[in-house]
Amino acid sequence: MSIQPQVEIVPFEPSLREHFYTLNAAWLQKHFVIEPIDEQVLRDPEHAVLAPGGAIFFARLGDVVIGTCALLHEAPGVYELSKMGVDEAFRGLGAGRLLLEAAIAEFHHRRGHTLFLESNSSLQPALRMYEQAGFVLQPTIRAGSHYARADVYMIYAPK
Repeated sequence: MSIQPQVEIVPFEPSLREHFYTLNAAWLQKHFVIEPIDEQVLRDPEHAVLAPGGAIFFARLGDVVIGTCALLHEAPGVYELSKMGVDEAFRGLGAGRLLLEAAIAEFHHRRGHTLFLESNSSLQPALRMYEQAGFVLQPTIRAGSHYARADVYMIYAPK
């Protein structure tokens, strides 16, 4: 009887940098385009995400990095859940939910008061996962959105 490896969530380390780009580029290119803001964040996560006070998480299955997400620090107490992607070959193993839980836990650890995300209405499985985690769909898109593709704005408001 073989033991199946479990999905493990790990924080950013420089050796994982390339996975932050490749995992996000894969879903962006499949569904949309890589916008200039994406390129900036994905190419230099230490400067764009970590230095301003954010965090990056990776999902690993054994030695294989299968997913990632970022918690961007927007303003004091305000964070954006962003750059979440799971390799299509590994979907259904719970990696997305574990990444989401890690980001929310980090948001609470940092004593944030507002957590939001921007997405697209075509990404229904992701939107359902966000709603199940406590994100609430807002009636309009976010003022000053950085993303041309964003037509969904959600704020974390667990019951």
